Amino acid sequence: MKLTKDPDWWRGAVIYQIYPRSFQDTNGDGIGDLAGIADRLAHIARLGADAIWISPFFTSPMKDFGYDVSDYRDVDPMFGTLADFDRVVAVAHELGLRVMIDLVLSHTSDQHPWFRESRKSRSNPRADWYVWSDPRPDGTPPNNWLSIFGGSAWQWDSRREQYYMHNFLTSQPDLNFHNMEVQAALLEVAQFWLERGVDGFRLDTINFYVHDRHLRDNPALPEDERNDATAPKVNPYNHQMHLFDKSRPENLAFLRRFRAVLNPYGAAAVGEVGDSQRGLEVMAEYTSGGDKVQMCYPFELLQPRRLTAAGLADTFARMLAAAPDAWPCWSYSNHDVVRHVTRWGLDDTAARTYAVLLACLRGSICLYQGEELGLPEAEVAYEDLQDPYGIEFWPEFKGRDGCRTPMPWVSDNAAAGFTTAARPWLPVSPAHRPLAVAAQGDEGMLAHYSRLLAFRRAHPALVTGEMSAVSVVGEAASFTRSGAERIFCAFNLGSGPAAVTLPDGRWDSLGAEFGGRTADGNTVQLPGWGFILARKV
Repeated sequence: MKLTKDPDWWRGAVIYQIYPRSFQDTNGDGIGDLAGIADRLAHIARLGADAIWISPFFTSPMKDFGYDVSDYRDVDPMFGTLADFDRVVAVAHELGLRVMIDLVLSHTSDQHPWFRESRKSRSNPRADWYVWSDPRPDGTPPNNWLSIFGGSAWQWDSRREQYYMHNFLTSQPDLNFHNMEVQAALLEVAQFWLERGVDGFRLDTINFYVHDRHLRDNPALPEDERNDATAPKVNPYNHQMHLFDKSRPENLAFLRRFRAVLNPYGAAAVGEVGDSQRGLEVMAEYTSGGDKVQMCYPFELLQPRRLTAAGLADTFARMLAAAPDAWPCWSYSNHDVVRHVTRWGLDDTAARTYAVLLACLRGSICLYQGEELGLPEAEVAYEDLQDPYGIEFWPEFKGRDGCRTPMPWVSDNAAAGFTTAARPWLPVSPAHRPLAVAAQGDEGMLAHYSRLLAFRRAHPALVTGEMSAVSVVGEAASFTRSGAERIFCAFNLGSGPAAVTLPDGRWDSLGAEFGGRTADGNTVQLPGWGFILARKV
């Protein structure tokens, strides 16, 4: 399939996220690799995705499994070589898939040559490339900022006799975006990968790039406003209003510079907005105006609480108020949260309905590997945990390993076709093997997603069309998508029955092949988790 040169290819795209450690192992070491990704791309093309997003594969000490980069321009040996990456790009493009890679720009590993030089002294050429500060007179950190991974966001360094900032692990020091040399170096990294043929980037923690240069304390967040969407409930990170350590207005200037690098290549970026307090507003700022990143995904659909009809309406109303032209990228699951089938307690019928809803929302969508199989969260014993986040907060928070276990390809061996190793880096869940790719029949979840994505592609109004306000009656949410055709979408997001009234006019029912109800008159009775799609005649 030949890729088009459409610079708006990203608008409404279906992006499939690959977690490389867990997708396919080809060398028998129990860890997935780039060669395995290349070998399995046909699965993603058959599913009907438009692009892949590959989580970090750069050289790294792997304290945070690749989100601690020590060389932005090379592949970690556990994943292969640059030649292997080039093969991934070539195979993907042959299959009609665009390639997006995960850029972690807010911080590096403490093993990165930039940080090794920066920490040597206060006067070396990269002394100001990271966020350094003197202690308070009593020796304590310069302010009250907290790390998402627990404790203070400041780590003492005896070489410089200063603290450095880290929003995550102490081994992940934050880069100083107030230094224009840092910005220039990171833009060169992006250009390096664009020259290798990538079609875009997923930008990790995009709103964490810039900190308040005055290092002002964050105010306390009132207890009744706290939630656990960004960090687990047991983490005191939720006790602050994060005004000064992230989501700073100065970030907009850098994003404009980043967009200028993307444009000549027709490339796109989707940013992760890690902010449960004003994530929609930040997303609107970052994607509006056509001069910053094309897409962002906030945490509204990644939250622990199940998405309700009222929650859906509120999310879209707030987004519209913040910026009508903002372009979201919605996802239910990824490598950082409990898989949504488990998180929301969904049975098979409910999971199918939520999949259809995702495909009908205005915006692009991300599917996380295994989501198309209906995988639940894996149970991982404490002794098998790899994630430092889970180890820190166990047992109240079990970390992210349960959503990162190996992809099941076949059901007839212990490793589910992921590896020939006796012991994969994380165990394959016994609950996942019956849901393996090869075990799914014509009526399985994989077939449901394939039919759904084919339907979405056949109706451009669902891909790029306008979306009306969301109407709510009880547990039922409804809206219309409009383009060359007008499609009415209604979803019962509850277990009890619900009645939905179609707008005036004649409507033809759609989507029977994946469970859509038939319109019989203008009032439709939807059973629990039922939905109807209809086209205006």
